[in-house]
Amino acid sequence: MPRIKVGNENDAAIEIHYEDHGGGQPVVLIHGYPLNGNSWERQERELLANGYRAISYDRRGFGGSSQPTVGYDYDTFAADLNALVEHLGLDDMLLVGFSMGTGEVTRYLGRYGSGRVSKAALLGVIPPFLLKTDDNPEGVDGQVFEGIKAAIVKDRYAYFKDFFDNFYNTDKLAPERISDQALQASFNVAAGASPFASYACVDTWLTDFRGDLPKIDVPTLVVHGNEDRILPYEATAARLPALIDNLKLVTVEGGPHNIAWTHPQEVNQALLEFLAE
Repeated sequence: MPRIKVGNENDAAIEIHYEDHGGGQPVVLIHGYPLNGNSWERQERELLANGYRAISYDRRGFGGSSQPTVGYDYDTFAADLNALVEHLGLDDMLLVGFSMGTGEVTRYLGRYGSGRVSKAALLGVIPPFLLKTDDNPEGVDGQVFEGIKAAIVKDRYAYFKDFFDNFYNTDKLAPERISDQALQASFNVAAGASPFASYACVDTWLTDFRGDLPKIDVPTLVVHGNEDRILPYEATAARLPALIDNLKLVTVEGGPHNIAWTHPQEVNQALLEFLAE
């Protein structure tokens, strides 16, 4: 199980688990909450078949990575990503993020620049700024997130059940696009995540990325479902063409939050065409 050390908590090392397969141009896949790197299986298969090197990793607190109680902020998440990039010596890479992972891509490019990056792809995006404020009226009311944190504290397993129903729009898409077994698999991954991280990550969703977006100077693809109940389309993806230069927006009609699983044909086509351009 390949791992790299990215820090310490007391006398314990904080390690990030990653997978690195194939050859060719590297594509780094950054998962969403509360999943892990294996959630990219429907994309990794196609990337490998088309001659790309597919690299995925588990965010701290999730999957096979360490479960510390420190470092749940996007500066640290981006630093973890940068440590992996440097460890593997990656260049000319495509960064692909889903949901929380779009924050890593955005903050990485804002902080570390695009010297090692050729393109970026953002699926189910969290930028530009999710929280409703006086200067961000398109955002979501802060009480929504306080309610989420309260639900996690009360019973995080019950919360995950409701979360995934809206993550996949099961009332509309099950069982044709999301089977009971796949839904249970997602729940199992979430249940195995750090209880601390499950709660702490909610506040990171309110990160203001508006200062990072103008620094993105590589071609960027955004793919987002127009029926996303987790990160509403109008508050997120619809705003990005005005904020990022050289951006292509692909809207998945009827798509929920995790379009990478429910609509892999549309997502993979958009991603592979973008890579080949």
